[in-house]
Amino acid sequence: MENGGEKQKEGASYTYWVREATADAAPLPVPRKLTPEDIVCNQTQQATLGSVWNKAGTWEEKNLNKWASDRIKELLVSVGSLEFSDGKAEISDVTKCVGDAFLVTVRSKKRVGYTYELTLKIKGEWIIGDENKVVKSHIDILEFSFGELDDLQMEVRISEEKELLQEDKARINKDLKLFLQPVREKLYQFEQELKDR
Repeated sequence: MENGGEKQKEGASYTYWVREATADAAPLPVPRKLTPEDIVCNQTQQATLGSVWNKAGTWEEKNLNKWASDRIKELLVSVGSLEFSDGKAEISDVTKCVGDAFLVTVRSKKRVGYTYELTLKIKGEWIIGDENKVVKSHIDILEFSFGELDDLQMEVRISEEKELLQEDKARINKDLKLFLQPVREKLYQFEQELKDR
């Protein structure tokens, strides 16, 4: 029998311990749904950042993509028309608005951030030769994120490029780069609104 017991010990590669439910053991906590009274009681106490359930102010992240994308589009289309020496142009649409925006609560402190890429559809009219010509183009704003608007850069793409002379393309390109400052100002406004959420 002793040899059989030793063989059983050799065969077991691990052991484990199970706590049996005894009268002196504390019961496991049972989750419960917050009642409207709990919420009202919590609101009358000290206001905390984040959700009602997160009284300790630990990590909590809120996705703001829908609001941010809609707001960026709204702000940029509101830039209006820019007048140039021999033409004018406006942002007619935001055809690409891809990215993420979020609000994070960490240790009862609020932090916001975003990263986006944009393509703006531009409709403009310039005097080319002896006539006014409608020129469609796009402005691509490559990846930018929170706190980096001073480094904002844009690339201009002209749709009717083959129909234009080189000097006309260069003039239109230079004119459209003037959208950089008003676009940057609208994105600063967006950044401030995001901070205030």
